[in-house]
Parts: sequence; structure tokens; C-alpha cells
Amino acid sequence: MKRVVSKWLVATLTFAVAVSTSASTPANSAGELRPFVRGSWQQIRAGHAGQPVVVHFWGVTCGPCRVEMPGWSKLLKERPDLDLVLINADLVPNDPQSVTAMLTRTGLAGADNWIFADDFVERLRYEIDPRWQGEIPLTYLIGRDGKLTAIEGVADPAKIRAWLDQQGAAPQ
Repeated sequence: MKRVVSKWLVATLTFAVAVSTSASTPANSAGELRPFVRGSWQQIRAGHAGQPVVVHFWGVTCGPCRVEMPGWSKLLKERPDLDLVLINADLVPNDPQSVTAMLTRTGLAGADNWIFADDFVERLRYEIDPRWQGEIPLTYLIGRDGKLTAIEGVADPAKIRAWLDQQGAAPQ
């Protein structure tokens, strides 16, 4: 019993250190999967204030998400001006290894990647949008002025390109 408690304590402390370290880290290292916890939404918004950003919520068990992910990779390669934040918000808890494997397989491991890391996911969703019930895929276009536009379901890459052009972020 003591071993189980000790292992649980070590795992909890390790996770707490990872969360506090990631909360103070402004940018994501390539391949890093950051824990999305209470306050992460505000951290993302503040970290991208004044610049256009696309925030995409997806899941490993979401069929449309699996089909859509390679398209995000293609768009990211095509448009280096695209500031893309990917957040795994699957209704079914995912282990970080399967999330990382999918991001790597689809060419998105180098994006700013997050994973819901709180058992109380309803609280996380409420911080993002009190009306959001967890349906994915869901994409938010956040303009330079902070205006938020939601795209429910699979996002049309042509609409993302047009939005980027409107934001004054020309292709390089």
C-alpha cells in the first residue's frame, strides 16, 4: 500500500511541476505537449494578444478530426504566417503518447500543442465558452483585435486563408 501511495505522490508532484513549468513557458518546444489546465485559455489568449491566431480543438477518437488533421499540416506548411494552437479536448481521455503519435503522424508535432489535463473537463470548456458542450472539431479564429469567430465542425481551409489575408498576414 505504501508503494502505491508513494508512486501516486511522485506522479502527482511530477505533474504539478510540469504544469507550473509550462505555465511560465511562453512558447512550445517542438514536439512538446503542454497540459491544458485551469487558466490555460487565458494564458493562450494573453500570449497571442495583438496577433491573429487559430485555435483548433480536436480529439484522437474524433473521426472528422482524424481526417482534418493532415489538412492543418498542409495549411501550416503553405502559410508560415499561420499561428496555430492545437488543443486535444477529446471527450474520451487520451494518453499523451497517442496524442503525440497522431500529431507526429500528421506533421503537426511542431505546432503549439496542448492536451486537456484536468479530470473536470467541464470547467475547462466553461472557461473557453460557457455554452460549449465539448463537440469537436471546433476552431476559433482570434483576430488582432481579439474578436473571436467560431467554426463548428470541420474548418474549410479556404476560409482560414481568407481570414488570414483579412488580418493582414500575407503569405511569405
